[in-house]
Order: sequence, then structure tokens, then C-alpha cells
Amino acid sequence: MRSEQQLRTFLRILDEYPANTPLAKFLPVYFRKNKQMGSSDRRSASRLLYTFFRLGKAAAELSAEERLFIAEFLCNAEPSVFLEHFRPEMDSLITQTTDEKLRWLAVHQPEFKPDNIFPFHQHLSNGISKDEFIKSLLIQPDLFIRLHPGKEELVKSKLRQSEISFTEESPATLRLPNGSKLEQVMEDAGYFEIQDLSSQQTGQYFEPKRYEQWWDACAASGGKSLLLFHEQPEIKLLVSDIRESVLHNLDERFAKAGLRKYHKKELDLLQNQDQILHHYEFDGIILDAPCTGSGTWGRTPEMISQFEEHKIQSFQNLQKAIAQNVVKYLKPSKPLIYITCSVFREENEDVVDYLTNELGLKLEKSEVLKGYEKRADTMFVARLLK
Repeated sequence: MRSEQQLRTFLRILDEYPANTPLAKFLPVYFRKNKQMGSSDRRSASRLLYTFFRLGKAAAELSAEERLFIAEFLCNAEPSVFLEHFRPEMDSLITQTTDEKLRWLAVHQPEFKPDNIFPFHQHLSNGISKDEFIKSLLIQPDLFIRLHPGKEELVKSKLRQSEISFTEESPATLRLPNGSKLEQVMEDAGYFEIQDLSSQQTGQYFEPKRYEQWWDACAASGGKSLLLFHEQPEIKLLVSDIRESVLHNLDERFAKAGLRKYHKKELDLLQNQDQILHHYEFDGIILDAPCTGSGTWGRTPEMISQFEEHKIQSFQNLQKAIAQNVVKYLKPSKPLIYITCSVFREENEDVVDYLTNELGLKLEKSEVLKGYEKRADTMFVARLLK
């Protein structure tokens, strides 16, 4: 039967899947090598793999098949032909709430412990609900876009014409079903940015003024820089990253968004950059620091089972070292905006303690952006003054 073929395909791909590789990179390569798989087979295999990894490290002693059935039960709210074939007793309860399903599993599948989905919960930042965060990992977050100034009604009109559903989080922020095919609708450039809701909310901490000099120190694809630019188009901007390829992609993204006046530098922020930046003084620095990315694992659930706890300390050491090297270029009384997409206290509040106690900055405000309550990423942001 088809369900049995889907299971065999899932097990074969899982067996070939290399550890520490994002599914989003592995699956396209695998499918290109296995051209005999039709589009429905690829969709089914992708869905089952992502569903399977949402179980994190829970019930590791069970077979891959049994873990997949539990994940399929927990992660779906609609009847499943696949689950009906293998576990009809689970499929008959699939429309129940997550809490009801967990209570049923506690009786009928005692090897499964919900806390083991995310066994790092003792490291969670202050105020994060362990139970609610863990349950959020069972659901794919939504897709969010930030509309460029002046393009708001145009984008909404095009979405309606294409019958793509959306809801307005704010006049400039739309929520869409994950997987919405926006590239088929928005042929013209410069209409919007794909940017998570929490990432957009970090911009409330920037507060730039006209003609100020700002530095986006770990710019990556430039999302925070564009947020800053659209808040204050007349800022002077330096963007840097350690990866040359990322900066090249950033150029294209900036051009589409209308940001053309900026400086960029390829910098390793673990090294002393006095020879390069000795004449720079900034009115604001955005440090979107390298981190575990644990607040985004709802989008990349394979990362949960691949993660090792000792890496939290390694990332904290990295964040402290980078912060020490960038704050010296900040003007007195000016802000450092410290951001992570992590849920770990060590990367968030503990680094802020280091910034205040060891580097002399003053905390003005900070917040855990609880995306897990809104089908979005969970992030941390702090505004500190030198």
C-alpha cells in the first residue's frame, strides 16, 4: 500500500541523512539524485522527515517507525491516511488538543516523555514557559513579511488577487501560512522582506536619529539593517560580516530595498580591528550575535536532536568576545542593541550581566520576545548604553 511505501521511503532517506546537516540543504540534493521520485513522493517524504524530527530527543529508545507514529499523532490536527493505516487508535484521536494527546500517550506510550523533546529546558531564559515552549516545537511557525514603506496596499492587493490568505499583525506586518508561494506573486522587487515577527519587533529597540552613524556588526543577510533604514532612511550605515558570500548577497537585497548608501567590510570580530576601524565612532551598534539559534528550532526541528548541551557555553564565550571587541567603537551614552535568536539564559541574560558588570554598559531595557506564543521565533533583545 501507499502508506507502507511512504514509510519505506522515509526510513531509507533517514538512513542516508548525515548528522549536522540542515534538512533544507540535504533534501534538495537527495531528490536531485533520486529523480524517480515524483512531486507527491517528495512532498510526503519531506513532511514525514520534518514531523519525525519534531520529537527532538524524546523516546530515543524506540524504533524510528514508532517515533514517527508518535510525532505524526502529536503534530497533526487532521485525520491522516498514513497514521490510520499503521496506528488507527491514534488517528481516531488526532483532532484532540495537544494536552489531551499527551495524556493519552502517558498511559499508552509511557516511554515517551514530553520534557525530552527539548531536554535543555533548565537553561531557558527567565519568563519562558517550559511546557508551552516545548509544545510549540510540535508546530511549524507561520511565515511573516514586513512591507516596505509605501508598498503596503499594493502587496495586500496582489495577495488577494492570488488568493493567498494573510492576516495583519500591524499595518506593515503580515502573517501567512508557511509555504506560501510569494515568488509567484511578487515579480517586482522592493515590495517586502521575509522576516519573522520577533525579528521585526527588535526594531522597536533601535531608536535611530537622522544622520547618525550606525554599525550592523554581524549583518548576515542584512535584515536588521533594512529595519533600521526603513525606520530612519538618513542614517549612515556600516555593515560587516565574516563571510564574504553573505555580504555579496546583502548588496543585492539592499539594492532591491532602495538602500544604496552604505559601507561594508569583511571583518572577523574575534580579532582586533583597530587598523581598520580606528577612525570610526558609532551612534549605535546592532550586535545580532552568533548563537545556538534555539529560538528558531520550530522551523529547523532537526537541530534539536543534533544539538549538544556543551555548545551553549561555547556560544556564550563567543558572544562575550565579540561584544568586547565592538563596544569600544561606541560613543558615550549611545546604544548597543544586543540580539539573539536563542532561548538560553546563558546567551541572553547572562551576557547582558557581562556587558554591564565587566564592560560598564548600562541596561536600559530588555525583553524575551515570546514567539512561541504567536507561532513565530523566540528571540532576546536588550538595549544598553555606554
